[in-house]
Amino acid sequence: MNLQSKSDSYAAAGVDITAGYKSVELMKQHIAKTMTKGVCSDVGGFGGLFELDLEGISKPVLVSGTDGVGTKLKIAFLMDKHDTVGIDCVAMCVNDVICCGAKPLFFLDYIACGKNYPEKIADIVKGVCEGCVQSGAALIGGETAEMPGFYPVDEYDLAGYTTGVVDKDKIIDNKTMKAGDVIIALPSSGVHSNGFSLVRKVFDVENSDIKSPVAELGGKSIGETLLTPTKIYVKPVLALLEKVKVKGISHITGGGFYENIPRSIPDGLGAKVIKDSVKILPIFRLIAEKGGISERDMFNTFNMGVGMSIVVAPEDEETALAVLREAGEDPYVIGSIIESEDKITIC
Repeated sequence: MNLQSKSDSYAAAGVDITAGYKSVELMKQHIAKTMTKGVCSDVGGFGGLFELDLEGISKPVLVSGTDGVGTKLKIAFLMDKHDTVGIDCVAMCVNDVICCGAKPLFFLDYIACGKNYPEKIADIVKGVCEGCVQSGAALIGGETAEMPGFYPVDEYDLAGYTTGVVDKDKIIDNKTMKAGDVIIALPSSGVHSNGFSLVRKVFDVENSDIKSPVAELGGKSIGETLLTPTKIYVKPVLALLEKVKVKGISHITGGGFYENIPRSIPDGLGAKVIKDSVKILPIFRLIAEKGGISERDMFNTFNMGVGMSIVVAPEDEETALAVLREAGEDPYVIGSIIESEDKITIC
């Protein structure tokens, strides 16, 4: 901690730079858990340094992704629980880059707050570090910006950025996809990190009790259920890529099935999803019932219990399912690829 750097004038304006130093000290123990052999710098420098290990990669391509947590943070504020939203932040980035087969290398976070409460900031970063551990990425840098007058003192925003690497010859594209290929679902852990503007409206979270147990949610509260961290699929997908030719991957985020599954499908083909095969989580049934939301809108807004879809050839189906199960997933088939001008049909 830098004991010489302080400014009474800046503190009077609402920015306590010494709180920032304390935050860094508190988060160091969590950051240490994310270190991988490529890390070449310590916390506190002007840039995060990472040495690429290109063994086995003949044509390295860097793949980057950035995202935030969105208004799910409002639930964290109401529940006063801040140690899991960092997982969401990492997940939203690394789950995107894995869709083209890239292994995440490192991650950087950005926290903007109205007031720097060191323990709260450390809790947020603790979640970020857990997400990095789950995805095999190193947290090599970040920024905490105290912005009084711009954010309420008890609120913050959280965003992140990741870079991964993939061999150019192994980039997942849809060039070999054809009718008859199988669509495999990887279950989500819940609402993940999208659709929360609608969720907050449905449950009127600012004016209702979201902390009491709800029978439909297995005794968990609405707040606890909504804060369930986004599942990270990096390690299971990397394991699958070693054994099976994957033809397409979609991360089911904002826009649900209708927006995301088509993103990995070429023109002339479409996804036929068997609706009754989708293992819809109780939280989505509750949202639909409470909000009077049509089934079409639900599938066009939420993941409905499917966090990621993977397309493989029919002859690779059993192997793919076995590899994913061995990696800790509970995969199942939700449909197939068909010749169609409609990119997706849910029936």
